[in-house]
Amino acid sequence: MSGPDLTATLPVPVAPPARGAGFWKRAARHPSFVLGAVLTLLLALAALVSLVWTPHNPYDVDMASKLLRPGGRFWLGTDPYGRDVASLLLVGARASIAVGVIAVSIGLLAGAGFGLLASARRGWVEELVMRVADFGLAFPAILSAIMLTAVFGPGMVNAIIAIGIYNIPIFARITRASANAVWSREFVLAARACGRGTFSITIEHVLPNIGSVLIVQATIRFAIAILAEAALSYLGLGTQPPQPSWGRMLSEAQTMLLQAPLLAVFPGLAIAFAVLGLNLLGDGLRDLFDPRLARKR
Repeated sequence: MSGPDLTATLPVPVAPPARGAGFWKRAARHPSFVLGAVLTLLLALAALVSLVWTPHNPYDVDMASKLLRPGGRFWLGTDPYGRDVASLLLVGARASIAVGVIAVSIGLLAGAGFGLLASARRGWVEELVMRVADFGLAFPAILSAIMLTAVFGPGMVNAIIAIGIYNIPIFARITRASANAVWSREFVLAARACGRGTFSITIEHVLPNIGSVLIVQATIRFAIAILAEAALSYLGLGTQPPQPSWGRMLSEAQTMLLQAPLLAVFPGLAIAFAVLGLNLLGDGLRDLFDPRLARKR
């Protein structure tokens, strides 16, 4: 789950193009953005709908209705405990979104703060932040979750903390690399010549010019956080019963592959489409925020 270093492929941060009507016209013609936005909207809609309605109560156990095939009463069938699979998927979307939003927010806020600090101060401060970030990357989310579980027990909160901590050094490296490019720009040099302080320049000039890079990376990390939550729940370290989780649905279905293979197909497709949608959305935003690519569309 560590993945490659993304800082080497980052575009040079520049002022993003106008985000008015022209931006949305280009977005409507961008296939990756449109498809990713549709899939992401469906994920959010499933979570919102589950707050007020589900076909059946996902917590009701009815052994007389176990392992039913998809049909009129149970749209996607039932699991070994007689619970409605469609209802479990809808409620499971809430857990995925909650983990993704909170974990990515932790990584974004803390990581961007450290990255901006390293870029603004340079010297030993930058070296210290980057070495700590390198050390943090040595502990993937799953390993961090195992350590937290050994101390505090399994649960969604520990999964969020583990994924969030792992995101901090990633955002720190990305922010520092992007901010360094902005600090060498002419308008920043002019601001420094006018006597503007480091903090003022960081807030008014550096941060707005790397905002698009952070948005794109947050979208991509959101997809990875959903995948990490599913993996942790599959291992029994994430969301705990009776709260539905796509990863735990896969874990429970692995012993029923011969009798009811669809039990593994439905949550697997939900995870795949959620991750695919957010990745496509991130790729589309990257293209739309890059003026060099924007002029070609």
